[in-house]
Amino acid sequence: MSSSVLGSITIGYEALWDQWRKRMGVRLWLDPDSSSAVDATHLIESLQELWPASREICLLHARTPSLLADLLDHSSAPNIWVEVPEHWLNDALLAGRVRKAQQRGVKLVWCGEPGERPQADMAQWFHSTMLSLTPAQALGALRAALQRSQDGSSAASRPPESPVQSGQLYELLASQALVEHALDQQHVRAVSGWPAEEVLYAYRYRQIQPARQALLDLVKAIDADESLDALEHAMGREPLLCYRFMRFANSAALGLRNEIGSLRQALMTLGYSRLRAWLMEHLPHASADSNIDPIRHNMVLRARIMEHLADAGVEDELRREVFLCGVFSQVDVLLGENLGAALHRLPLPGRVASAVVGQTGPYAPWLEVAAALEGRNTKVIREVCRAHQIPADEVNRALLRALAQH
Repeated sequence: MSSSVLGSITIGYEALWDQWRKRMGVRLWLDPDSSSAVDATHLIESLQELWPASREICLLHARTPSLLADLLDHSSAPNIWVEVPEHWLNDALLAGRVRKAQQRGVKLVWCGEPGERPQADMAQWFHSTMLSLTPAQALGALRAALQRSQDGSSAASRPPESPVQSGQLYELLASQALVEHALDQQHVRAVSGWPAEEVLYAYRYRQIQPARQALLDLVKAIDADESLDALEHAMGREPLLCYRFMRFANSAALGLRNEIGSLRQALMTLGYSRLRAWLMEHLPHASADSNIDPIRHNMVLRARIMEHLADAGVEDELRREVFLCGVFSQVDVLLGENLGAALHRLPLPGRVASAVVGQTGPYAPWLEVAAALEGRNTKVIREVCRAHQIPADEVNRALLRALAQH
């Protein structure tokens, strides 16, 4: 792996979600450092080495025409797709590279402005399209979704027309209703990004519960007598469950003499039998709302990125502390209450509270960098990394390893 290539580029990410609200790929925003050129061959080799997830799509969105041209010339891996903006196709040389890349078998994705479609003579070059809706199209899609829900599944009723095209990729769908229409009714391939605020708004008058599947997975792991590491990792995939388990471990009902400050300590202290009984108590109230899953996933991914940003020499206990810092940094959105008050109920190390609530302390830079990576604003990512003097290659390596792990 070439460290220099990862140090010459800024990368942001956005997950691609399928009909089952599972991550089927990641969209990477690639912004070269203006002071150096990016070796596309080595960049692709680094992506494959750090994230050899052939089952997922790695969709590359270059921020400069020169980088796009190099990616088109050197991409070959079947799981690495290359996004091509419509406004750059006016360049005849770039359009020629697109055509040649398609002939070599490179998976190309067209993207354009809301409401745009690829030109008929170029559409054949693209494996898929990344579409977005104009306000008028969004309104039409919502009307179609509403009419279908009112008509039900009657075969006699003619499905209303929708501007959302099946089998394509969509971005910038700002509401839960639009996402559900696209994924569940129109069967698009995937959506880029997730309307987290809109989804959470639906829970403003009721409490979010831990995911039912996460509880079942943990019970299954206990019954299979899996290792403590496996249980800790499984528990860590559900932030709300982590929080409630930590509160339970420190509750007066258990009467433990010492405070429990980590998941590992809680698991070791309570044991498998007591954990299983506690999980079974939560099962009847567990949530099956898959629209929350992308929100949970992104929270845990932030924590995994922070883990990898931590120095390699950090001991395991501190690494677990960094993970809790990341996974609890947004737990307030699931709890529906003030973040400071929520963390005050747990005997967490002061370093965690300082970073999450006060944006200070040794973990604060990692938290700010991990949060900045969650989107397409590569300028902000670069500024945050420079402000905390964290090299780009360390950040990009941490991001890619976290994506591969999660």
